Amino acid sequence: MKSANDNAPLMAPKDAAAATSLSRTLLALMAEAGEFPRPVKLGQRRTAYVRAEVEAWINERIAARAAA
Repeated sequence: MKSANDNAPLMAPKDAAAATSLSRTLLALMAEAGEFPRPVKLGQRRTAYVRAEVEAWINERIAARAAA
């Protein structure tokens, strides 16, 4: 189901988690380890992921599966 923010350049951590089917906690850990795009800090307690980077990460996983 598409939301009104599907074309926004940034996505909330919960949206990135839904897009990848991974938890927000795991995405944060993977970002710290350099295995997932790092979020953008928007304020003291707010972060968001760059939608294009998350989509590219997903597409890389799909391409890797096809290549294997």
